[in-house]
Amino acid sequence: MTAGLVTKHTGIQYMVQLAESGKRINCTLRGKLRLNENKTTNPVAAGDIVDVELDENENSGVIIKVHPRKNYIIRKPSNLSKQAHIVAANIDTAFLIVTLTLPEVKLEFVDRFLLTAEAYHIHTVIIVNKIDMYTTDNLKKTLDEFKSVYRKAGYEIMEISATEMTGIDILKDKMKDKVSVFLGNSGVGKSTLINSVDCSQNARTGKISEAHKSGMHTTTFYEMFQLSFGGYIIDTPGIKGFGLTDEFEKNELYHFFPEIFRFSKNCKYNPCSHTHEPQCGVKLAVENGDIAASRYHNYLNILNDDDTKYRY
Repeated sequence: MTAGLVTKHTGIQYMVQLAESGKRINCTLRGKLRLNENKTTNPVAAGDIVDVELDENENSGVIIKVHPRKNYIIRKPSNLSKQAHIVAANIDTAFLIVTLTLPEVKLEFVDRFLLTAEAYHIHTVIIVNKIDMYTTDNLKKTLDEFKSVYRKAGYEIMEISATEMTGIDILKDKMKDKVSVFLGNSGVGKSTLINSVDCSQNARTGKISEAHKSGMHTTTFYEMFQLSFGGYIIDTPGIKGFGLTDEFEKNELYHFFPEIFRFSKNCKYNPCSHTHEPQCGVKLAVENGDIAASRYHNYLNILNDDDTKYRY
């Protein structure tokens, strides 16, 4: 038996980098692991540390144990899904890649992801990619409004152009010697960004679908790349919706909106749902502009479990 790092997940097959030799081998799961995990589609994810039983030639193996995770990202394709999917595990920084045009990000998608990252203690940086395209007054205004909303909530915003290498050196500094994950809608340039950060990588890239103004799926599996300057990056398929799992309690959702949680201390009543109660510090902060109306609106949507609002 030997320990290893899961670097790739393609359905029932896993690529594992062995700790001692650094060799990468194909592995399957022991049946007991598959049977014990019925709440998620994948008991093992990219970034997991596992124990492996090797075959005679040490060219393949069977995963027999998953070590405890320090954190992970989990999602449902929609609230109607019976099972959730673990996107990645043991992450130092999640980089949420967004574009405000071609394709245009939906703010509830952003807020659902940020909520999940907060709940699982994952540090998140928002990257606005393709910044070279923001040349018109309307797009510049949209960018300023977006930055204002999320900086007010306490998030770091980076402006990046993968094609023109704008901001790439700063991004590399943040990724050095850490485990990072890139997530976002299809077409926001995740794979291109990986190639810009480390030209030794061969992550596949694709073109924007002109017909639908949305990204064409070019990454179809979850893969972890070792960076030449130190650290790892996990590339993920583009996703449209970010459904929450059953692990979230309704009365705790506001804990994972940092600015809402901060102003909740001014509420007269405890507990307070921040929906109808009088003298609510959160509602007052929204009225005063201290909490963005879009963030509060999305909090209410999630609280009411209105999945039609995020299935785009």
